[in-house]
Amino acid sequence: SLASVLVAWTLPTSQQHGASIQECLRPEADTRHSGKPLLRCHDNRAPRNACPCLFSLEPSLFWWSAEKTEQLLQFWETYILIMETLEGNQIHVIKPVLPKLNSLYELAISGDKGCWLFHPSWHVCIYRRMFESENKTLTKEGILHFLELYETKHLPNSLGFSEFVIGPLMDALSESSLYSRTPGQSIGDCPPLGMRLQKFLATYFTLLPEEEKGSFLLKFIQKMTSRHWCAVPILFLSMALASIPSCKVLGAEGLHALRDVLQCTMITHQILLRGAAQCYLLQTTMHLTDVEKVSFPEVSSFLLSLRPEESLRRDTLLWTELCSWLQVNDRCFRKSVTSDLERENCFMPDWFEAKLVSTMILLAADVDGKSNIEWIELEAFLNPLLDVLMKLGSNAYIPTLKTDKSLQLLLKLLQTRSLKCSNTQDEMVNLCLKVNWKKMPSIKNFLSSLVNASIHNLQERNSEKEPKVKEQIRKVASMASLAAVCEIMAGKLEVHLEPLPSVDALKKFISFSQFNEVLKKPSYTEEKNSLGEETTSQGWGKIVARYVRDQWICLHFVLNSFAASAQGYEVMSLSTVERSKEILQSALEALSILPSDQVLPVFDCMKVLVPKLLDSSEGLCIEAFDLAWKIISSLSNTQLIFWANLKAFVQFIFDTEVLAVAASVKGQAYTKIKEIIFKLIDLSTTKTGVFNVVLSHCCQSWIFPTVDERSALTNAFLNAGNYSELITEACVFGTVFRRDQRYKRKIFDLYFTILCGFLNFEIITEKLKTDDHYVRICAVKFLCLLDGSNILHKMFMEDIFIKLLDKDEEVSRSRTRYYANSLQHRIKNRVWQTLLVLLPKLNQNFLCGTLDRVFLAGFSNNQASVKYFIEWIVILSLHKYPQFLDKFWDCFCYDEENLKKSICTFLSVLAHFDIILQNTSEKKPALKKALIVVLQWCFSHNFSVRLYALVALKKIWGMCRMLHVEEFDALTPVIESSLQQVENMHGTGNAKRNWQRIQDHFFFAIFHPVEDYSLETIFYTLPRLSELAEDEWISLSKFDRFTDIPLPAAFQWCQSRAELRDLKPSDWSQQDMGSHSAEADSQPEWTDVQKKIIPWKNSTPSLDLETAFQDRAAKLGKSNSRLIVVASLIDKPTNLGGLCRTSEIFGASALVVGSLHYIQDKQFQHLSVSAEQWLPLVEVKPSQLVDYLQQKKTEGYTIIGVEQTAKSFDLTEYCFPEKSLLLLGNEHEGIPANLIHHLDVCVEIPQQGIIRSLNVHVSGALLIWEYTRQQVIKQKQQQ
Repeated sequence: SLASVLVAWTLPTSQQHGASIQECLRPEADTRHSGKPLLRCHDNRAPRNACPCLFSLEPSLFWWSAEKTEQLLQFWETYILIMETLEGNQIHVIKPVLPKLNSLYELAISGDKGCWLFHPSWHVCIYRRMFESENKTLTKEGILHFLELYETKHLPNSLGFSEFVIGPLMDALSESSLYSRTPGQSIGDCPPLGMRLQKFLATYFTLLPEEEKGSFLLKFIQKMTSRHWCAVPILFLSMALASIPSCKVLGAEGLHALRDVLQCTMITHQILLRGAAQCYLLQTTMHLTDVEKVSFPEVSSFLLSLRPEESLRRDTLLWTELCSWLQVNDRCFRKSVTSDLERENCFMPDWFEAKLVSTMILLAADVDGKSNIEWIELEAFLNPLLDVLMKLGSNAYIPTLKTDKSLQLLLKLLQTRSLKCSNTQDEMVNLCLKVNWKKMPSIKNFLSSLVNASIHNLQERNSEKEPKVKEQIRKVASMASLAAVCEIMAGKLEVHLEPLPSVDALKKFISFSQFNEVLKKPSYTEEKNSLGEETTSQGWGKIVARYVRDQWICLHFVLNSFAASAQGYEVMSLSTVERSKEILQSALEALSILPSDQVLPVFDCMKVLVPKLLDSSEGLCIEAFDLAWKIISSLSNTQLIFWANLKAFVQFIFDTEVLAVAASVKGQAYTKIKEIIFKLIDLSTTKTGVFNVVLSHCCQSWIFPTVDERSALTNAFLNAGNYSELITEACVFGTVFRRDQRYKRKIFDLYFTILCGFLNFEIITEKLKTDDHYVRICAVKFLCLLDGSNILHKMFMEDIFIKLLDKDEEVSRSRTRYYANSLQHRIKNRVWQTLLVLLPKLNQNFLCGTLDRVFLAGFSNNQASVKYFIEWIVILSLHKYPQFLDKFWDCFCYDEENLKKSICTFLSVLAHFDIILQNTSEKKPALKKALIVVLQWCFSHNFSVRLYALVALKKIWGMCRMLHVEEFDALTPVIESSLQQVENMHGTGNAKRNWQRIQDHFFFAIFHPVEDYSLETIFYTLPRLSELAEDEWISLSKFDRFTDIPLPAAFQWCQSRAELRDLKPSDWSQQDMGSHSAEADSQPEWTDVQKKIIPWKNSTPSLDLETAFQDRAAKLGKSNSRLIVVASLIDKPTNLGGLCRTSEIFGASALVVGSLHYIQDKQFQHLSVSAEQWLPLVEVKPSQLVDYLQQKKTEGYTIIGVEQTAKSFDLTEYCFPEKSLLLLGNEHEGIPANLIHHLDVCVEIPQQGIIRSLNVHVSGALLIWEYTRQQVIKQKQQQ
């Protein structure tokens, strides 16, 4: 017995032996043999005296008590079964055993004392084995099971569990793929692991003793910095930390650990996920920090680690929450020792210090604002700053460093405050008013003086050969000042500076200046003693680049001024225009010498110059296009400067005037622009968001031009027709995402609503614009804004419709058969979605010429989603223009062999014949024609065609009865009896089930082609119901979020009807696979489960097998065998063919298979050697097995499963009843747990080798022979 074994360990102490056993059970040990010491003890038969149990806070690793023999036996038997099962990686074998873990905990905990009876490290061994399994599904199941424990059970505290959580559990949680949603979860739902992790951490932390909470939490956070973490696990761990109930346990060391997570672990994470994690970590800090153990400088230093552009920003929910926390704990922070000593020899103020001070000032002001104190409180905080600022123009003795610090702090305050503030009493506005900065004369005087002084400095000529540092730096500062003034004037602010003489002087100076002027490297002899020559000269290249960039900023302002001015500045304007070619050549030179982050003003100048030179200097303009594209393509991996440069590049290349001039000439520039379009599309397949920038700019400039003149509106939209390829490609844009890309999209969908509350909405909106869906959304919204009565719009839409049909035909020609959710499927689906959007805007004449191509597309081999869209378009076209019915009837004129299953598309259209004839006064002729057509197809030899025809017949005949058409009276008995026979079909076969399913299918039962016409149905509901991949669903909320192109207020057709929107996907032809699988999930613990053989455990059976039959006539002459072999779970034709041959040879009464189609397989026939002709074959599908087994039980059969389970019988010891049904398992998964529950007995084959299972055909053959052998022996004994 097990009791006699477990008390017989011969090591010096049970503690040492338990440790050695657990070492063997570690996951890194050999999984084949690691459990043998424990399992061999289970099989030993040497009895010994029991050893006493050593009770303490935690029991010893192993103990025994004669009084608790039954409980101990039950625990160790269950434990051994679980560990045996975990030696494999097959989840279908392991999952039914997992509920036994719950009973293991019930046995391990004393009910009356609430303490551990068995050391918890035994449980840890099980979880470690699961966490480090090669099968990630098993790892996830193990994690979920462990996290669920604390929701359902109150486990005693154990130090080992805390170490386990911080060690193996957190290591297992670092795998991003574990956080995926389960099938059936909606977009935006939190994955199960994320929800369980929150509940677990909150519960576990609450149950810890008070003295252990701080150390556990600190180690948990430090673990988040001790290894490489991906963004998704860190996000969910941060969320779990934020869900812990408020408790003062974190001190200064905890704050430092959280700051390390922010500054080190998350530094390379994706911006949105990083921002959300920062928000949760700040909440964690507010909930769990003991403010009496941390100083305010330590808190402020932590707050500065939060990036304002990603998380902590004014006017957000998080900022308000932080202000409330600071208000409550204002007087509780630990006092810190501060030093007022300033750094000596400091030439520049500290930007970090300015950022810290500005953030704290605004937080302090908002904290006081919560007490309903007026904005004057901010003035109190800023009084020292105001004193300095007020004296800047009058006190010449203020220290330079103090002045710089004051201006620096003012700048940081302006940058830190909310960018969007609708309050007219904004604090910073009042600050500017306080120092009279909004008074126009002061601003004009200051800027005039600045411009004049800067021009004077730049015009100075030094006679010395080598200029000095101060002189060159003065020139750099002067050019930067002029550039700043030009940017202010170009910004169209309230300050009107154009009439000033200094502005005229600025334009004249820039117009006659030399472009790309490079400052000479200065001499450093004066500064050698203070700064050192090598140090000073190190950044001179960056200074020169900035100097050249500032020149182009000024030039762009001047060029724009001349372009906008109809009169005035004749001499200067003429001079600048004459030099346009020279300026463009200088721009090309600037692009070649400037670093990539300084080229934006050069692009802006080229946008003004190229339209003027396209006619006269086309080659130079093409060279500009090529050089600009070279810069953009080389920056695709540079995140910081790529997007700003791309936006400037797009505004340059796709400027309305550039496009119009190129299209009017139709020369090389026009071809080059189209080439760039396709290069950008190619780039967008690897750099998400590129096409979004291009399309958004073009659609806005074409439909909403900045100039209000009607001629400008017309000319702008002409560009849409000339570059229609852009819209066509946008309508079908999108790739098949990699798994990691799909996962990031799902995570972002999950957290969009959370991020909107936490983060700055502008950041989220900008990030949204890089989503590939927004390319199609932009194109669709653009098409929705077009007016069918406008000639230009009408021609454009017809051109797009034709090009999309061409695209569909091109895809069909490239591959006649394509798989579901392949790129071909997705492109075709997008094509027909867009065609459906355009359909209401097309007139009858155009549809008359193109509807034949739509019908032709219906004959192709289409996936379900494409099929539905084609049918929908045909229904709407015939509904609006019934005169096209004659064209439609022609589709049924092909012979049946050529039509094959494509005829189902047109029969589906007839199922909505009531919608088609809704606007027709004469319905009888059309009904008569439809009835004749449908009746012909009701006799098709193809089962699917007959089903579709019957659905259409039922609909059409219902219409005929409502209209009381006398001509059809003769057909009434035939049609009604046929429909009644179909409705009252008997039996449990597929025919009746499929007839019911096709009638309940959404396209025939719920879907209304007219009432359901909406953007949501086209882009979300129908793709979801047709089981298109989830990344192809575009929700209506995404259309709302994309605000670059707003839909008109009168736009009605947006939402689906509730009846359609609430449906779940279900296809009538889909087989009911796993219909009883829910039973397996709901069953708390199976009475019997699969349990693989331990090869060394059993000995060889010592039976002398003998052959019994002497001749074939004796074996097969009489069909009196009562053995049924059920092979419905087997799906390999080779195995089925071999079983068929074996069953026929040994006289089985029948072989049950999942489908009779296997008989036609060549591999089956090769193995069966015509045995199927002599053996009865029965078709029972896997979904029907439970009913079939129950039926055979009532007929007196014993249901025998060929499977290794915890309670299976040895084949050598089992006596087969005469009426036996032998159920064989699947090649990979064996017999499912839900079917094992219905078996009378399981029989396993003894084995001695290392391999754990036999081929299913071999297993079946052995049991068939054993049954036959026993029956032959019984017959001999009876004789």
